Amino acid sequence: MSEPQRESVTRARRVFLNNIDSYSSRTITKVLSEEPENASQLSRTETFQVVGTGSDQSGDARLQLPFTEEILRRRRGHPSFIQLMDLEMRVVRLGKSNPALFSTYVVASGLQYGMGEHIFYSYFKNSWLGMEAEMFGDGKNVVPTIHISDLARIVLSVIRLQPNVSYLLAVDSSSCTLENIVKAISSALGSGKVRKKPAEDLFLLEDMSMSAIRSMQINLQLEAIHIKNLPISWRCESGLVENMQLVLEEFLQNRGLLPLRLCVLGPPAVGTTTVSKWICEDYRLHHVTLKDVIAQPEEVLKNSDPAEELLIHLQNPEESTDVSDEQMEILRAKLKSISCRNQGFVLAGFPHTYEHAKKLFGEEADGSSSLSRMILPEFVLCLDASDSILTDRVMELPQHLVQQLGYQPEDFLRCLAAYRENNSVDKTVLTYYEERNVTALHLEVTSGEEQANRLVKEKILNMLGPPRLLSPPKVEDGRNEAEEKLRREAKEKAEETRSRAALWQEWTLRRGQMKRQEEQELEDLTGPMKSYLQEHVMPVLTRGLIHCCRRQPPDPVDFLSEFLFQNSPFNTS
Repeated sequence: MSEPQRESVTRARRVFLNNIDSYSSRTITKVLSEEPENASQLSRTETFQVVGTGSDQSGDARLQLPFTEEILRRRRGHPSFIQLMDLEMRVVRLGKSNPALFSTYVVASGLQYGMGEHIFYSYFKNSWLGMEAEMFGDGKNVVPTIHISDLARIVLSVIRLQPNVSYLLAVDSSSCTLENIVKAISSALGSGKVRKKPAEDLFLLEDMSMSAIRSMQINLQLEAIHIKNLPISWRCESGLVENMQLVLEEFLQNRGLLPLRLCVLGPPAVGTTTVSKWICEDYRLHHVTLKDVIAQPEEVLKNSDPAEELLIHLQNPEESTDVSDEQMEILRAKLKSISCRNQGFVLAGFPHTYEHAKKLFGEEADGSSSLSRMILPEFVLCLDASDSILTDRVMELPQHLVQQLGYQPEDFLRCLAAYRENNSVDKTVLTYYEERNVTALHLEVTSGEEQANRLVKEKILNMLGPPRLLSPPKVEDGRNEAEEKLRREAKEKAEETRSRAALWQEWTLRRGQMKRQEEQELEDLTGPMKSYLQEHVMPVLTRGLIHCCRRQPPDPVDFLSEFLFQNSPFNTS
């Protein structure tokens, strides 16, 4: 075999990772398994065999290091990180005592972010839910950070190149404070507002481990010198704040929180508002209607450049029953808002015509169509019912709702006729959606409102899938076990309560049966006595009382006893 052929033989290098299923190790493993595009022929033949331990102690670990040597020197550090320092010193000691066995390097990283988030998850979650961002303390502390993918690439370069230094600092080039990071997250996902709270309240967060809390309180301005000499293809070298849009996309992608855009159409009184609000509530979407948007244009356009000009036009509207260009622009601004772009929206009852849809979702004034694609609905739900059913629904509504919804007889019939006319032409709103391959669902409402809503919900769930939920990251300080214990105890208590209720019900039933049985037995025992009294005693007693009333003797009791004695059927004298 020639020498070049020997170089093409695949070489496997064993890499040990502790807690291989944790946030950091999982990404490092992924990078080790990837093949860089600019790799040389020699490096492409090099593979890595990743072995290590899992976070679950009951798991099967393929390799365990004998961390048994005593530490000869101690380093000062925070009590929360003594175990990490202990591990670091042992690994370095093993590498120095057995250099032929393996090489050891210590890579101290900044706070890791990206790929769904870990330490900063609480801020991303609250902002995505529309909550106000909370700043614990003054936020002036400088927080060293690094993207988890960049950290994995640094580890890969260290393994391949084996630099001369044993200690490397892995941080990006940013020097952002915690306040800068929190404001950037809030601006990208929410309103951008930050409310400051005491630093002690940070310990009350349920989805943040104790080690993460300690890490958020550090104040270090660091510069990585040695990693600058490594050939690294950085993903976020300038830091979290400068690459917030990229990190935000990773968060939404890894958490399964991609925005959901839906349009609900239908004739008046078919139930578009009810269905839209139900979808928004279950899927955490924003309910958007043309009426609500143009009613509060200042709120929609407060961050829009042409806000003042549009507001002037709205204050002096032209005489027209159609939707004006200014109103259409306000609706577009609402759909392009941060909240609608991140969580998604349900556009109810609009557009009315093909031309409305073309104006709303068409190209921008500058010719770009990227933002228009971002607001184009992914699904369209079309509800329909016969005119007689719709008329009956309006007639059953209370008078105040009829006035509130504008369903007076003449107005309702006019709106219904306009809807039928708009959907009878060659190009309708549904035609516009079909041309752009938007998934459509047609539902015919033919029964009562409750049954119709149940049917609509079932079909919508089948089309949209289950609602999106935010799952917290794994907490490493035993909090999950405590929460599981509380849930288990609550479940046992609930089962005990149900068991007691069942026993009480059974006891009550048996007690009622026993009481009825006793009454029947008593009835059976007193039956002969009743028959005797009615046959032999009551007739004589009745006659005696009648005679007593007629004569009115001075001593009625003596008179009645004498009468009973003389007229007794058993008296033979």
